[in-house]
Amino acid sequence: MAKPALGRGLGALLGGSPTVGQPAPVASPQISAPAPAPDLRERVQRVPLNRIQASPLQPRKDFSEASLRELADSIREQGIVQPLIVRERNGHFELIAGERRWRAAQLLQLAEVPIITREADDRTVLELALIENLQRENLNAVEEALGYAQLAEQFKLTQEEVALKVGKSRAAVANATRLLKLPATVLAYLREGRISVGHAKVLLSLEEETLRQPAAERVIKEGLNVRQTEVLVAKLARPALPKAVGPETIAPPAGDPHVARLEDKLRERFGTKVHLRYSQGKGAVEIAFFTDDDLERILQLLEVRAD
Repeated sequence: MAKPALGRGLGALLGGSPTVGQPAPVASPQISAPAPAPDLRERVQRVPLNRIQASPLQPRKDFSEASLRELADSIREQGIVQPLIVRERNGHFELIAGERRWRAAQLLQLAEVPIITREADDRTVLELALIENLQRENLNAVEEALGYAQLAEQFKLTQEEVALKVGKSRAAVANATRLLKLPATVLAYLREGRISVGHAKVLLSLEEETLRQPAAERVIKEGLNVRQTEVLVAKLARPALPKAVGPETIAPPAGDPHVARLEDKLRERFGTKVHLRYSQGKGAVEIAFFTDDDLERILQLLEVRAD
């Protein structure tokens, strides 16, 4: 049997929710044993929309208005095909799965919606919400990281256990939760899409935490790509050059694109600022270093002995 794509999968956790109007399977005539009494909680019910509340355990916080309106248009034409999954809580129903459908129903001001009631503890609800969103790729990087962290902290799970629950590798969970070390302002930039996960990982390499937010703001202001951000971070992590050397340029140098590409390769190779001057077969390569250890590292890459 094929392994589910994520953890136990939605089918296992939801109990194989039927769609609205789906006919019940026909019992085989050869089976003489009496059928077990049906669990009334498993049937699809229609309840007033105002009796349903969002779950505080829902890891997803950002819902695209345009996407919700598209879903509302579909519901207006086709209805809600997949019932909402809920649990009973203090006289109301709390969502386990289907918050986008619930929000779209609110946009349409529907009086009733179809639900299936499940018994689920907080841990199961959080697991299911994470899996549902990850399978649909609805979580942004910050929401995903916060979901993993909440699952680990609230239920005392290791990263390995969290990874098994949601069907991810331990490295993926570790890399995601590491993003939470960034300042709140930088996490907001990441959530809003003003910087990418690639940018964020580079910013995390700055050991001086107070430099991370100013660096992120410069990335946004100057429109730096990930490679240019690496150059910026390398500069910030080292002592400043003497004024005689002049300011460092983060953007790729203007001129021959072949020279620029070669400069990029050299910069990647040596992990520092490299300037290539070239004209008619002549020129020079300038490799910057900022400490004695830096010089020793570059010499090792060049296989040059200092003694």
